Amino acid sequence: MVRPRETVRIRDLVRRIEAATPPGRDRAVDGLRAVAILGVVLGHWLVTALVADSGTLRAASPLLYQPELTPVSWVFQTLAVFFLVGGQMGAKSHDCARARGVTYRRWLHARLARLFRPVAAVLTVWAVAAGALLGAGVSLLTVHTLLILVLSPLWFLLVYAVLTAATPLVARLHPLWPLAVVLHVDLIRFGFDGPAWLGWVNLAAGWLVPYCLGAAWGRGRLRGRTAGWVLLTGGAVVTAGLVLFGGYPAAMVGVPGASISNLNPPTLAAVTFGLAQCGAALLLRGPLRRVLARPAAWAVVALVNLAAMTVFLWHQTAMMAVSVTTLRLAGPQTGLHTVPDGPGWVLARLCWLPAFAGALLICWAAFHAYEAGRPRKGGGGVVRGGGVVRGGGPGGRVVRQGRPGKQAQRQAQRQAQKQAQKRAQQARHGEQRSV
Repeated sequence: MVRPRETVRIRDLVRRIEAATPPGRDRAVDGLRAVAILGVVLGHWLVTALVADSGTLRAASPLLYQPELTPVSWVFQTLAVFFLVGGQMGAKSHDCARARGVTYRRWLHARLARLFRPVAAVLTVWAVAAGALLGAGVSLLTVHTLLILVLSPLWFLLVYAVLTAATPLVARLHPLWPLAVVLHVDLIRFGFDGPAWLGWVNLAAGWLVPYCLGAAWGRGRLRGRTAGWVLLTGGAVVTAGLVLFGGYPAAMVGVPGASISNLNPPTLAAVTFGLAQCGAALLLRGPLRRVLARPAAWAVVALVNLAAMTVFLWHQTAMMAVSVTTLRLAGPQTGLHTVPDGPGWVLARLCWLPAFAGALLICWAAFHAYEAGRPRKGGGGVVRGGGVVRGGGPGGRVVRQGRPGKQAQRQAQRQAQKQAQKRAQQARHGEQRSV
């Protein structure tokens, strides 16, 4: 039960975040980014199992044992939406930096610093943890399984960093060009029995497609709903054709033991599926803006975006911490350490999700400072593109961990004073008319 004092604090936090948000901010962008991050987190928690087997832990997927759960991967594999939003933010940020006379080097450093500070923390902690586990006699197979789960998501950040660095070059690139590269790579790989390593070309080309779409969005294109419907229907139809007639797997995530993975590296089916997701995201802009016009809903999205990288980097650690601790204290548990081969496992896993979320909250409390960085003197940072950008920008009101900077506080106070004066004048005029 929420205490009255806590209710007051929450309301005050919501009010300050609302006051510190620039009026012209497109809140739908932040909403889409939050959806993308949370989709990846929930997807990993639902389709990743750590099976206890003869004193070791190995990774398994319920999608291998229960193919009927494949639609889960369609809902929670949201990386294309993240790259769409990343392209939109990158293009707008670079254009804004050029208009202010900021050099490319300074702009890139600011964009990448917030990505790699929390990465350094994760690598340091797990380097120590791996050594401690091996020293304690934990099997090499178990340590390898845990490290793979922690480190595998980092490829995503590496690709994102490369595309961010190339923003000035690729921002004006039409998405059909990288899509054509993906098409030809898959044609050579699967149609002409080409080398498997060629597929890794799609690691950049595949995610460049939604990134270019996002850049076009950031430069003022894709404003109408027509583009969203074309992408959604066209991407869905082509993806269905590739799965039904082209031999591509239906799951949009990697499944252990499968001969082809749609994600490692990305295939044409994964890219066309991403286009459908981008279309759906563009169509959701209007409804999201209306929902996020409510201060409470916007405060939740703003706080999620402020911790986006921390949540992404530590969510697997949170799941593994719960799994390993529970195994040591209570032995193997259904939905946590058992083979994911039936509906019982799914129901049990859903019951474990709050425990994962609690562990992730502890990780956030311990490591979110590495994402926030050090504030500059005289202000905080604008909530832009789902994160804190120190130094401000157009409409430089400030939100930092939900706390507006001094400039935003003074501006909010002036606005409150003006409103109070206006109400007082209206009251006096009303009294004069009544007399």
